[in-house]
Amino acid sequence: MVNPFRGEVAIILNGESCAMRLSLGALATLEQRLGVEGLLPLIERFESSAFKAEDMIFLLFAGLQGAGWDGSEDDLRNATIEGGPMEAARVAAALLRVTFSLPSGPVEAA
Repeated sequence: MVNPFRGEVAIILNGESCAMRLSLGALATLEQRLGVEGLLPLIERFESSAFKAEDMIFLLFAGLQGAGWDGSEDDLRNATIEGGPMEAARVAAALLRVTFSLPSGPVEAA
């Protein structure tokens, strides 16, 4: 079960629910991987729809690592994401949203 108050969201990889969370370390790694200088340019990159599939992989992997996932980036690249690329994009957006805002309403179980 994920906790949105901790900035967590879930993604289903190979039929298994995995938590994702952008810790400070994960955010720093993501900034470096994307070649952006700061959090605002990182957010703007995704909000402007100027991101590539590779950017989404970096974001999802950073979130998985931030929540303690022990898989590799290759594991993620080869995983079956329930819902396909559209679900991956939705979950990536949710990850950014909960990282930079407080959840409202009831806490949902994953």
